[in-house]
Amino acid sequence: MKTNESFEGWFKDQSAKHRKLISRLRVLVSDVAPKLTENSKWGNGVWLKVDLPVIFVHTKPDHIQFGFFAGAGFSDPKNLLRGKGKWVRHIRVETIEDIDEAAFSTLIRKAVRAPSYKKTS
Repeated sequence: MKTNESFEGWFKDQSAKHRKLISRLRVLVSDVAPKLTENSKWGNGVWLKVDLPVIFVHTKPDHIQFGFFAGAGFSDPKNLLRGKGKWVRHIRVETIEDIDEAAFSTLIRKAVRAPSYKKTS
């Protein structure tokens, strides 16, 4: 796993297909939650609220995961969220058409309002 010091550095290392998807998500997050800041942590692109992670993008060879660190506590009427961890949930995104802007915006707002994820180790 390559370590980057910035979201932009991490972003530039992604495939062209992934950059297209991530670019759309960047605009959406910026529009819905302009106070979040971009960073790179744990080999992923993340959005932070102050210094705590709120949202992430993780890349796989054939898709990306757009995720929420406190997502396990979110209501999800469209059943978009995947995962079984104690805190984190994600949405599998393979194409631009997979990005449901209204549903994603609702989840982004929930992420911003959610109690901050805190690493407990």
